[in-house]
Amino acid sequence: VTGVLDDCLCDIESIDDFNTFKIFPKIQKLQERDYFRYYKVNLKRPCPFWADDGHCSIKDCHVEPCPESKIPVGIKAGSSNKYSKAANNSKELEDCEQANKLGAVNSTLSNQSKEAFIDWARYDDSQDHFCELDDERSPDAQYVDLLLNPERYTGYKGPSAWRVWNSIYEENCFKPRSVYRPLNPLAPSRGGDDGESFYTWLEGLCLEKRVFYKLISGLHASINLHLCANYLLEETWGKPRWGPNVKEFTRRFDPAETKGEGPRRLKNLYFLYLIELRALSKVAPYFERAVVDLYTGNGQEDAESKALLLDIFRDTKSFHMHFDEKSMFAGDKKGAKSLKEEFRLHFKNISRIMDCVGCDKCRLWGKLQTQGLGTALKILFSEKEIQSLPENSPSKGFQLTRQEIVALVNAFGRLSTSIKELQNFKVLLQQTR
Repeated sequence: VTGVLDDCLCDIESIDDFNTFKIFPKIQKLQERDYFRYYKVNLKRPCPFWADDGHCSIKDCHVEPCPESKIPVGIKAGSSNKYSKAANNSKELEDCEQANKLGAVNSTLSNQSKEAFIDWARYDDSQDHFCELDDERSPDAQYVDLLLNPERYTGYKGPSAWRVWNSIYEENCFKPRSVYRPLNPLAPSRGGDDGESFYTWLEGLCLEKRVFYKLISGLHASINLHLCANYLLEETWGKPRWGPNVKEFTRRFDPAETKGEGPRRLKNLYFLYLIELRALSKVAPYFERAVVDLYTGNGQEDAESKALLLDIFRDTKSFHMHFDEKSMFAGDKKGAKSLKEEFRLHFKNISRIMDCVGCDKCRLWGKLQTQGLGTALKILFSEKEIQSLPENSPSKGFQLTRQEIVALVNAFGRLSTSIKELQNFKVLLQQTR
């Protein structure tokens, strides 16, 4: 893929260079730091849309949760200590735990009132969320060390995996049932129609709905790239060898093998990269404030993590061909508001579909990447709130939980890796020709 992307004035070569030389090395380093490597997730939530078709029993689908003893003390203490070091003395950790349980509500209230307060707070918070968030207080929610559970090909495929993607595209991408997606194994084949009616339909959509489809397609392409780049090549004497599988890559992305569909998918990956890059440049003021600490309990590590994050923000701001989200939801106020709400609910639904993924490792990375994109959308639609943040106190108008921060950075890290892997496949394909 080369040239300019649709719906924005940016070319692929500029993104490749910017990602390779500026973003990729730094985001790799950031993902290895304690604050960003531990992600709390509930992999036991039931699928809300259809009867579970059984969990994948392939050993590579398994996710190894992290023992409590390994989690840095500052992360375990929950979110109430996010802002001040003073709140992190061990005596106060207990108070934090207590405050967390009460939702920081006066303890003389009856239990019923406490529940009501917590529900209200949750409702208020959920108004700007694009994702169904896992309840971190659930006994089923566990910390996972992302570095020990890398995203790669697990062998999970076939009807169960297709059903998840199908339900995402068919029911949540504003698509009428009469328009068939190209190369969809679950849709009836339509003879000579190579998806032309699909693309005619897509072109006829308003920018926002077209963007929504591209984001989902870009996420799908990115996940497929990770699986091709980290494929189980052979297993001799129980020693697995993982690496890039050119044949698998060709099957999923080659124009000849995909009837021209592959390059479109890859362009959508670049588009998604631009959207998340834009969100990072927009959220910088939130983290630049002294009150925001990436707190793990290790002062030096925390300072280094924050410095590295701010360095990445500086790079994102230096990129000169950002996507301009001001063109989105720019119509009349009422229409724009209802379209934004529709957008949010569709995306929220997609985050719930991730609980239907049968392979735990795929579910973990699916949840993390949709939450990362949901957080990016939340940022792009909260520009005014971010600009008016108070310097020295936690903000009421715009908040990010640790979960959202970890998902945002790791999801962007995955996209950065995809674009880097794409360079590697270009080289490998030239060698095989």
